[in-house]
Amino acid sequence: MQMKNIAALGALCAMAGVVGAAQAETVTVNGSTTVLPAMQLVAEGFMKANPNVTITISGTGSGNGIKALMDNTTDIAMSSRDLKKKEADDLAKAGHKPVRFTVAYDAIIPVVNNKNAVKELTIEQLRDIYAGKIRDWKEVGGAAAPIVVIGRDTSSGTFECFQELVMGKTRVSPRALLQSSSGGVVQAVAGNPNAIGYIGIGYLDNQTHGLTINGVAPSLDAAKNKTWPISRDLFLFTAGEPAGAAKQVIDFMLSAEGQKDVEKAGFVPVPSAK
Repeated sequence: MQMKNIAALGALCAMAGVVGAAQAETVTVNGSTTVLPAMQLVAEGFMKANPNVTITISGTGSGNGIKALMDNTTDIAMSSRDLKKKEADDLAKAGHKPVRFTVAYDAIIPVVNNKNAVKELTIEQLRDIYAGKIRDWKEVGGAAAPIVVIGRDTSSGTFECFQELVMGKTRVSPRALLQSSSGGVVQAVAGNPNAIGYIGIGYLDNQTHGLTINGVAPSLDAAKNKTWPISRDLFLFTAGEPAGAAKQVIDFMLSAEGQKDVEKAGFVPVPSAK
């Protein structure tokens, strides 16, 4: 009798293990390195409250995140720009109806090395630097030294927004040294006294100096009140209406608790957050 009870208990334990495994879920998130710091904080808080869900996050750039959504290799795509028409069309052809969630507001901040005496530029000067028309810091009030231009690669949503908001139809000089992440830009500028780059405000720290643009100093307040001239929305995308754990993650990011993490990461929370 005792052996039967032990066997029955063993069977129940095995069944419990199967049920537990069945309940465990994984949510994959891929895309923008700008959104990444906020997503990481949100994921930590979410998994603490929901230990049966594992969130895996990859920062590969907005374009790659959206491509992963098309390829069904991610549940959620992070993006620091809106979908391009071709991306929306490709998703539709693949049978997906993209759904967009605005999860934060951001400001793109031009940064220089802390040793650089230049503290302010106009949008026109910034454009001319990236176009290669202004090549020496003395042309904008600094010491005589060649400007080292640091940019982002074309898979970056930050690159897309900088192109739209700063460059317009003007092309970035082929002399620009491209980085694959905002963190890479910070390191490149911090390590070169003649460098200039641009990053999301969440990456602004004491390693570099954020430039005043058109008389407006870079700050969260300037991003909140829309006076910063290089501002944008940050998004999450899903291929169709999210369900299950993916929906729970997005709802958590838009909740008051999740938006505290967004603000902690250095971004402006969305006012309509639940």
